[in-house]
Amino acid sequence: MTVLMGKSGRLTKDCEVINAFVAFLREQGHAGRKVDRWPDKENRQSCDIDAIAGPFAIEHTSVDTVEAQREASAHFKCALAGIRKELVGKVPFRLSITVEWSAVRAGQDWLAIRVALREWILTKAQSLPDGRHEIDDGTIAGVPFGLLVRKASDRPPGVLFRRTEPLEANFPARLRKQLDRKAAKLARYHPEKTTILLVESSDMALMNQGKLLGAMETAYSNTPPPGVDQVWYADTSIPGGQVLFMDFTPDLCG
Repeated sequence: MTVLMGKSGRLTKDCEVINAFVAFLREQGHAGRKVDRWPDKENRQSCDIDAIAGPFAIEHTSVDTVEAQREASAHFKCALAGIRKELVGKVPFRLSITVEWSAVRAGQDWLAIRVALREWILTKAQSLPDGRHEIDDGTIAGVPFGLLVRKASDRPPGVLFRRTEPLEANFPARLRKQLDRKAAKLARYHPEKTTILLVESSDMALMNQGKLLGAMETAYSNTPPPGVDQVWYADTSIPGGQVLFMDFTPDLCG
C-alpha cells in the first residue's frame, strides 16, 4: 500500500478532492498534469466520469461507513449539537453522554429534546455521583431514548455527546454496489485511458484504510473492480486540511 500526503484546504466538494489528487500526481512525477475536462459537467445526456487529466480518467466517490450515515449524522447534530455551547461555563464537571447510533431520527421533536436534556443536565446531573450511569428510555420526559452518562468532577468541565459505534455486516456488499456503478462509467474510457477510482472518506471515528481495504478485498476477491486500473483512497478526515492518498491497487492485485 502506497501512503502519501497531499496538501489542500478544507475539501468540501468532489472537484476539490479531485484537484488535490491531480496536484498530488504532479508531485509524484507527472509534471504539468492538470484537469483538462470535467465530462460529467459537460455531458447533459447521460452520466459520465468526473475528470480527465492527461492520460488519466478519474471517477470520485465518497463512502458512508454506515448505511445512511450522513443523514443520521445530520439528524444527530441538529438535535443535540447546540446544547454543548449553551452550557459552556454552567456545568462544573465533565459529562459525557452517549446515545445509540439510530436514537435520533426524523420526526422527533428535536427542540423539545434539546430543552429537556438541557434542563436535566442543569438539575438532575448535578446530583449524580461520579462514574457511569445508564438512564433508561422514558426516564427524562421529552427525551425518547436512553442515555449512557459518564460524570467526572476531576476533569475539565464540559458536556460531550457521542453515539455508539454501529454494527453493519453488509458493508462489503453495499460498497461493491456503489463502486460497481462508478466502475461502469470508467470502463467506457478503458483501455484508452488509465482509469482511476478515487474513494473518499472524511469519517475519522469509524473509517480507516484497513477497514476500507478489507471490505474491498472481500467485495472483489482481491481484484480491482472491472474496468478500473487503479484504486486510491482519499482520507479527508485529517485535521489541518491535509489529505492522505493511499494506493490500494497493489493490494487488490495481490
